[in-house]
Amino acid sequence: MGNRLYVGNIPFSAGEDELRELFITFGEVESVHVVTDRATGRPRGFAFVEMVSEEDAQKAIGELDQKDFQGRRLAVNEARPRAPRPMGGGGPPDDGGFDGGRREPRW
Repeated sequence: MGNRLYVGNIPFSAGEDELRELFITFGEVESVHVVTDRATGRPRGFAFVEMVSEEDAQKAIGELDQKDFQGRRLAVNEARPRAPRPMGGGGPPDDGGFDGGRREPRW
């Protein structure tokens, strides 16, 4: 088990300070990160909270998972490591345009 928690379904109006206040009831909070959209900068509705101890993290999961917070039911569980992402663009190879990638001399 770990001390890093995933907190889902948070209200878009909730900031890091409000989440810290919510979690500090269960122990010392090391960090809070509300995830935002890169393009717009707006919150995406989930966050990561890191507790100092694993025991405090488990207490927070037990007490806050499926609990109401500012009108929304939170999903609180242990954060999973990010899955490795494949390198590269992920799209089809560039074929060079309409001519299939073959260029004929211009003259």
